[in-house]
Amino acid sequence: MAGVSTKEIKNRIRSMESTKQITKAMEMVAASKLRRAQAQIANSRPYFQILHSTIQDILRTNREFESAYLKQRPVKKVLYIVIAGDRGLAGGYNSNILKMVQSEVQGKDAVVLPIGKKAVDFFRARKIPALTEHYGEAADVSIGDCFSIAKQLCGGFLSGEYDEVRVAYTAFVSVLSQEPQSLALLPLTKSESEEDSSSRSQIIYERGSEEVFSAIVPEYLGGILYGALCESRASEQAARRSAMDSATQNADEMIADLSLKFNRARQAAITQEITEIVAGS
Repeated sequence: MAGVSTKEIKNRIRSMESTKQITKAMEMVAASKLRRAQAQIANSRPYFQILHSTIQDILRTNREFESAYLKQRPVKKVLYIVIAGDRGLAGGYNSNILKMVQSEVQGKDAVVLPIGKKAVDFFRARKIPALTEHYGEAADVSIGDCFSIAKQLCGGFLSGEYDEVRVAYTAFVSVLSQEPQSLALLPLTKSESEEDSSSRSQIIYERGSEEVFSAIVPEYLGGILYGALCESRASEQAARRSAMDSATQNADEMIADLSLKFNRARQAAITQEITEIVAGS
């Protein structure tokens, strides 16, 4: 800070104080939105769990069960649903999920369905083909949109447009931890517990279990997409809250450092004036 006047240091302190007020306000807004996002996660889980248990029951109790959603075929084309944010200032939230998807689609015949402005801009800049850019604002995507996307995915998978469907999102682990994940949606797979038919269910499905299974798969996928969207929203707000908290702390440290330098510069100026007065007298 040699050669910098006290006035310039004071202006920098005022600038940092203004920045601190902004980051503190953004942190409080993110914390408020995070609470709502966590409530959405808790409210969406029961619906998903009921659909999941129904699918498990059908697969477990029908040994000769056949469905187009279960057929494994050579993967020639992959569709990725990628959920990112609409704005930055959220630490590594957007970059982590987008870099993960970019590494996974490397060398594959892949198409993406981006959700969120950051995802749309990222894949457009890299000329990766998009199924649609209709969901460019992640904040505006509703549960009805998730079910519409799920039906579109099921139709494309059954018609052979793509052989595998995955969703890339950021899982909310805690306020301080968020993990980017890639989850396979189609084709569905049977787990070991589902293949065990030793315990028969007493549920009788109207019009047959295969028709019920085909009817609830789009609803099931819609529930997964909505759950992934809620997880991503909570992760974004948690990452933004942490980033703004770090920015506020950095601003405090810079203000303290600038205040110390301001006091030193003022003391040096006072000492210089006293020395000149004494020398003159």
